[in-house]
Amino acid sequence: MRCLAAFLFFIATPVIAAEVPVPTAELAAQIAAKDALNPAPLLLDVRSPEEFAAGHVPGAVLIPEDQLATRIGELGAPREVVVYCRTGRRSGLAEPVLESHGFRVHQLAGSWQAWQAAGLPEEKSAIPTSPEAPNANRLERK
Repeated sequence: MRCLAAFLFFIATPVIAAEVPVPTAELAAQIAAKDALNPAPLLLDVRSPEEFAAGHVPGAVLIPEDQLATRIGELGAPREVVVYCRTGRRSGLAEPVLESHGFRVHQLAGSWQAWQAAGLPEEKSAIPTSPEAPNANRLERK
């Protein structure tokens, strides 16, 4: 019985320790209220450049999940980050990479699909042409 209890403790601990996802409305409020004293967290979009160009959370930085490990230095010093993709799969894969580099990671609850379903503001941009300028050429806000 003690072995089972110890096993369950070690299995459940990572789940309990995980950060709580940030609700879309809460993140939208943080973005709207950000200023020098209350900066919004780093917003990291880990979708493809084409998905990012079609629409993303205002102020988000694009680094596709499959490039994150090699481009982590572009994010600067570790800090609070909200990561998202379309459904949560890729952002889930990105989370341990970010955490291993000291970032405090939160998932966007419901990811991009929930943001769109809530009708929250989004930015659109041209498809980035180089990894060095993933957020260049932002064109419009919806």
